[in-house]
Amino acid sequence: MPTDFTLVPVVDEGLGNSTYLLDLGDGRALVLDPERDVRQVRAEARRRGLQIAYAVETHLHADFISGVRELSETEGATVIAPEVGPRGFDVTTLGDGQTVTIGRFVLEALTTPGHSPEHLSYLLKDGGRLTGVFTGGSLMVGTAGRTDLVGPDQTVPLARAQYHSLRRLMELPDDTPVWPTHGAGSFCSAATGTERVSTIGKERATNPLLQVDGEDAFVEALLASLGTFPDYFLRLGEINHKGPAVLGATPDLTPLTGDRVADLIADGAQVVDVREAADYAAGHISGALAITLRPVFATWLGWLADPDRPLIVVRDAGQDGDDIVWEAAKVGFDTLAGELDGGMAAWNGPVETTDLLDAGHLAAHPAPTVLDIRQHGEYAAGHVAAARHIELGTLDRHLVDVPAGPVAVMCGHGERAMTAASILERGGRTGLRVLEGSPADYAAALGQDLRAGS
Repeated sequence: MPTDFTLVPVVDEGLGNSTYLLDLGDGRALVLDPERDVRQVRAEARRRGLQIAYAVETHLHADFISGVRELSETEGATVIAPEVGPRGFDVTTLGDGQTVTIGRFVLEALTTPGHSPEHLSYLLKDGGRLTGVFTGGSLMVGTAGRTDLVGPDQTVPLARAQYHSLRRLMELPDDTPVWPTHGAGSFCSAATGTERVSTIGKERATNPLLQVDGEDAFVEALLASLGTFPDYFLRLGEINHKGPAVLGATPDLTPLTGDRVADLIADGAQVVDVREAADYAAGHISGALAITLRPVFATWLGWLADPDRPLIVVRDAGQDGDDIVWEAAKVGFDTLAGELDGGMAAWNGPVETTDLLDAGHLAAHPAPTVLDIRQHGEYAAGHVAAARHIELGTLDRHLVDVPAGPVAVMCGHGERAMTAASILERGGRTGLRVLEGSPADYAAALGQDLRAGS
């Protein structure tokens, strides 16, 4: 395959997605599957002296607010996307086999339903030669896109469609580069590896879903690989369909006095504390939801915060307010109420603390209940023998399933466990202890081995 062109993947490690910037060879660029925070892909284009002329979607995204409308309004980009009915902004739609000439390239649509009913892959051709395929949420590295995001009645039919879509992609030459959008870290994918691009031949030989015998076995294997997904996936698709608001510049994070924060809380506002787990543990606003600002911040914010209540941020001075705002905007929190001006030092209301203990100290001061809040696959791979399991994303609906009395909460490192502790505290629980470390650390401190299985 020819490789004398510039294709830049801009990876969001937190959401597990890749946006692609393609140099069209004439001073313009194409951007495929952009997220709403287009700062990085825009900077990549500027660094290369390129004007973003096209913004392309493979499917109607559920895991993030799309950036195609943002690029259309701020860069003048032409939006190319599958047909999903009337939208709230101008879109050029392509159907199966239809093409569009973009600079030195031709983009050809290939219908590949499964991850969504309207899903398109795009063949990229240069001078009539196939240079690669953008597969979005269809064929991925070592897996394929989940099919349960439209509705329960569509899960199996879409899985069957996914089977045929992958077979169609397997008709391409073995050396065809495969450029998926979703990858490791995405809840749209079951992939566990670190590779984000592949080839048709490599996937044909190694993708477990392409090794099964027949359509029924494929459907069974695909559905068995699906874990839970954030609730916000069920509302972002419609926002993307109608057309999200164009933000342009970074929205403001308004500074709020402690008194104003107290008033907003009394009126129903929620507080999200984005500081490191240790800082939250040392002292936080009573009832605050702890979500550490790190690559997966947007996912947990979208999953656990209430989109219908004003949101107040508590952060450290060293944490970038612009990053917080854009991470929130990616999952539909367009406008935040503001932030506590001066951080916790400016707060004179009720303050709570949480015990954050390393494995040795926790083993020396055990709690009668050990709660593991990791995803099912993580828990099944190895957990402390006595641990109860409730996934973090469902904890607020299962508080009654946590026995009374002190609780030791654990995850992979401590950040998610601190989030869980904040949910338990908000539910009136006391005697909470958070493990700073992993279940393996705790098991070792107890002189035990981890137990595998559900």
